[in-house]
Amino acid sequence: MRILIVEDDAALARSLVALLRGAGHAVDHVSSGEDALMVTQGEPYALVVLDVGLPGQDGFAVLQALRRRGERVPVLMLTARDALDDRVRGLDLGADDYLRKPFAPEEFEARIRALGRRRGGDPTPELSVGALVLNRSSAEARVGARPLDLRRREWAVLDALATRAGQIVTRETLQAEVFGFDEPVGPNAIEVNITRLRGKLLPDGPNIRTVRGVGYLLDAG
Repeated sequence: MRILIVEDDAALARSLVALLRGAGHAVDHVSSGEDALMVTQGEPYALVVLDVGLPGQDGFAVLQALRRRGERVPVLMLTARDALDDRVRGLDLGADDYLRKPFAPEEFEARIRALGRRRGGDPTPELSVGALVLNRSSAEARVGARPLDLRRREWAVLDALATRAGQIVTRETLQAEVFGFDEPVGPNAIEVNITRLRGKLLPDGPNIRTVRGVGYLLDAG
């Protein structure tokens, strides 16, 4: 997933970025509510991790602004506060989940996975496309009983295609979902990962078709 972290604690933000990138996600970070509202207008985020105690516009104000302009992206709110009223307020404003600091990395990752599955419309961790099965909890994939040895970017591309199996996914969409805005992207980065995936899916996995001039399609049949 492409995830935005909105957190002004630099040390915590670095650790969350490293944790999520290690799990295969593309991650961007901003430290203010104003920057969060700006970048979410132009980037296709699958999830926003939003700290309540931001300088300037706090997390509640940012969440309210996102929902008012029609943003349906799932939001996980982080807070150092333990007041019930704050949790109720965040949920009433449109937050999807709440996590109190300090928290265990394992719980944070589990909540990220759960919100990702909810966004895809399927609360179960496994996604199947023909003989291909992706387990989003363990970030593992297999074709039948054969496990696939996937690099982080390969997993991200395959997950994006499998989520939209049978639909054309543009190269620009894949690039936006797989790479953060501070990550270098070569001109053929998507094509390289597609080529590797095709080789690993052979001979019994679904085919990734190129729709010339448009993008790619993972055969659903």
